[in-house]
Amino acid sequence: GLFFLLFGVLLYFDSVLLAFGNLLFLSGLVFIIGFRRTFTFFFQRSKLKGTGFFFGGLIVVLLRWPILGMLLEAYGFISLFR
Repeated sequence: GLFFLLFGVLLYFDSVLLAFGNLLFLSGLVFIIGFRRTFTFFFQRSKLKGTGFFFGGLIVVLLRWPILGMLLEAYGFISLFR
């Protein structure tokens, strides 16, 4: 997942590579810690703002607005993991 994200950024924010990297990142997280723990991590009451921005950014990337989507995802990622 990280390879596709990095490669998507290096290729001037290629939206297909970024979307594929995001989906692989989330699926890798599910494989590592499990579906239930992933779900409870993202949907804790204190982390709903970060989750909304992260998944909103993912949707914006899928709608082919990669720079705005990556900015939203970055803010959500920072909010989730601080």
